[in-house]
Parts: sequence; structure tokens; C-alpha cells
Amino acid sequence: MNYNTNIRLITFLCIFTVIIAFPLYLFAENEKGIEHETGFYYTIQKGDTLWDISERFFDSAWQWPDLWEKNSQVSNPHLVYPGERIRLFHKGWVKTTAKTDVTEKSLQVKEPQKEPPYLLYKAIDSIGFIKKEPVTSSGYILKSYEDKIMISHGDKVYLRQNNNTSFIPGEKYTIYRTIHPVIDKKTKAFIGIQHYITGILEITEKKPDFAIAKVLKSFRSIAVNDFLMPYKQQSPKIFITKSKEGLEGTILGAEEKATIIGDSAIAFIDRGNQDGVMPGQYYSIYYQEKKRLDPKSKKYTLLSIVDFGTLFVLRTEQTTSTVLITRSDKSITPGAKICSPLPKK
Repeated sequence: MNYNTNIRLITFLCIFTVIIAFPLYLFAENEKGIEHETGFYYTIQKGDTLWDISERFFDSAWQWPDLWEKNSQVSNPHLVYPGERIRLFHKGWVKTTAKTDVTEKSLQVKEPQKEPPYLLYKAIDSIGFIKKEPVTSSGYILKSYEDKIMISHGDKVYLRQNNNTSFIPGEKYTIYRTIHPVIDKKTKAFIGIQHYITGILEITEKKPDFAIAKVLKSFRSIAVNDFLMPYKQQSPKIFITKSKEGLEGTILGAEEKATIIGDSAIAFIDRGNQDGVMPGQYYSIYYQEKKRLDPKSKKYTLLSIVDFGTLFVLRTEQTTSTVLITRSDKSITPGAKICSPLPKK
């Protein structure tokens, strides 16, 4: 009797132990999987940029667009704050480790995507440009439907076409105005005419002497007498390409005529297609002071170059380019010097 009781008791304890231990084993295995999928994070330090972080962890600064894409909480890739945490490895980038080999690396990076790195600039249709000769307009806004002084999205307008233009319903046009000639401050040479983009409209109806259109987008306040040119769709993806070596140039000014230019501002430079400048290139913004080392001498010595900013080319014309300021460690003013990317110290 005692023997049978002992057998039953031992059997019960074995079964009970398996029942308790098995879920714990599964839980431990699941925790291992979670640990491998969670990924690694990095806390932003003062002075960090996605460019620097990509170079440090991925051996290539050009991987920063991919890093930004994987961190959707970062609204502005050119402005990250100390203390902000970003994910360096995401569960979608890695493979789970083999349970039988504890010495195998826990993270395996997937093969790089075939698509080259790019900057996504969704406001590409709104950026203006500087040309030597102004664009020949297709027509202009004659008046608004309700005599509005400031025209915006959704408003109907009357258009007057030029002699060589025939408005067709369904066609889209970019709305713009020209701003007074841009002059080089040092040489006083004529640079060109700034074309300031205010919106996009679509022709809805054609009459013998005028046309009716609807404003699809308003980037700025649209006014009567603003000009029209055929709308050309542009991709917001600007693929990063190698910068021109040995390039020197100058920032002409900000698109919005600000005297101080900062991060994320649109500006113009005095170099374009003929100088080898192309959309997708980066250039450094710098200054170099000179000092008279010997008070008794009239000779000045150039001090070390100071790299204090970066710009990205969005659009190019023959002699000028439209750029995005992606980094500014100090205030940038018209006339600031630019050059081919400077090596990081």
C-alpha cells in the first residue's frame, strides 16, 4: 500500500514539475526572441547629426536618409536634440539568432537596399530659382472670382493668356512672380532674376478672351498679376550624388529675403550647371579669418578654415542653384563662402 502510494506521489510530482517548468522555458525562449528583436538605441549628444551618427555606426555618412526613415519620430532630419533616443537596429533589419549556437552574433544586418540614398523634400514644387533671363510667361491672373486681394487654395480665378499660349481645360500651371534683379554685393555684377513660386492652378474652363482656373495649391499668398508657366512635375526624391571637387562659391541670399539664414531655409548660390553643380550634392559653408600676427608688419596671415554649415542642392540653373541649408552652427548671412565638402576633423 505504501509502495503504491509512493509511486503515485512521485509520478504526480514529475508531472507537476513538467507543467510548471515548460511554460517557464517557453517564456525564457520568448524573452530571448524579444531581446534580439528590440534592437539597439543611441541617445543624441550635443553636436550630433544624423550624418555623423551614420558615419560612426554604419561607416558611411550617406546612410543618414535610411536612418531617418527608420526613426519616424524625428520630424526634421537636420535638427535632432540632445537626449532624444533613436533606433540604430530595428527588428526589420535583423534576423533572429539560432538557439543552438550561443556564440553566433545576435544581429545580422540585411543586405543594403539597391536604391541609392536620397533626400525626400516634399515641398519641391514650392522652391524658386534665379535665371539670367526671366521665364516667358504663359499668361497671368486677371482677377479673382470674388475680387479677393489675397488668393489661396480652392479659389477660382480669371486668367489672361499671352499671344503664344492656348489654355486647355485640365492643364496645370505654376503661379509665380518675379522679384527685383539679384546683384552681386561685392562686384555689383548682375546675377539674374528671382522667380518666386506662389502656387499651382488647373484650367477648368476656356472662353474666347479669357480662361477660368482653380487654385490647387498655394505656397504663399497669390495675387492678381502673378504670372503663369507650365507645371512640370518634380520628384520629391533627390538622390545623393558626388559633389564637385575644388568648387568655391558664395551664398547669394535666402529665398524669403531674410538677412540671417538658418537650418532648413531655402537659399541661392552663385554656382550652377556650368560649374558642375547638380541636384543631390552637398557643399560646406565656411569662413576664414586673416590676422596680422606681427604688429610691426603689414602682412596678414590666413587662419584655419572654419566649417560651420552644410547645404544640399535641390535645383540648378545655368549659373545659379537653389539649396537647402541642412546645418548651421552659427548664423549664415548673404555673402557667406561655400566650397566642396571639407574633411571632418
